[in-house]
Amino acid sequence: MFDPPGPRARRRVFWISVVSVVVVAGLVALALRQFAINGQLDAAKWQPYLTWPVWRYLFNGLGSTVLAAAATGVLAMAGGVLLALWPNRFTRGYTELMRMIPVLLLVYVMLFVLPSYGVDLPLFWKLVVPLAFSHAAAFGVIFRAGVQAVDPGQREAALSLGFTETAARRVVVLPQAVRHMAPSLVTQSIGLLKDTALGFVVSYTELLFNGKVLATYNGLLIQTYLVIAVLYLVVNLALSGLSRYLEASLARTAR
Repeated sequence: MFDPPGPRARRRVFWISVVSVVVVAGLVALALRQFAINGQLDAAKWQPYLTWPVWRYLFNGLGSTVLAAAATGVLAMAGGVLLALWPNRFTRGYTELMRMIPVLLLVYVMLFVLPSYGVDLPLFWKLVVPLAFSHAAAFGVIFRAGVQAVDPGQREAALSLGFTETAARRVVVLPQAVRHMAPSLVTQSIGLLKDTALGFVVSYTELLFNGKVLATYNGLLIQTYLVIAVLYLVVNLALSGLSRYLEASLARTAR
């Protein structure tokens, strides 16, 4: 469905890339100039971020973010496997519904609606459960695509050897499907990690919440959120690198 670009298209892409880089560099330079004019680049305002207690506080928030993302990922992937391996009218309806409802709305339901009915979970689960419900639909779509990419002959061979339908899917089809969809799973995990920033809604002490508290304490709003942005960037770049590595490994295995 994609034809490699010809010489003219490659030249056009090259010059568009050059112009884009120049524009972005100009915007960054303009922003730095405005920061300098308003004294935001003064050494005194960055001095707190050269101390270990501040970084320890931010790393605690980052650890809570990673913990929430990991718990959400485990639950969402388990739900995604169920949605993919046992497709029916209910699972298809659930997938479509969760893909249309904003995650923030689910967090509000968990925070304000369910406690009035006696369901009052700890702060950690008030963030993890709605994220898991939402991302299970996305993981289900990925798993279903991976299962459909496996040669149907694999399932038929397993059935001919005496496997049940469930065992054939679980033992033969799913392990092969995971190899093909591993890069997509990592990419989806990046979005999941960013969604944990909604923890500030339920007062869960993740990275963004700790940054908000820190900025309120020291009054360094711009500096604090720039540091937090860099931390998110580093983690997401690491996950993106893992995704590219898995894609390259899969390509070598296929060859």
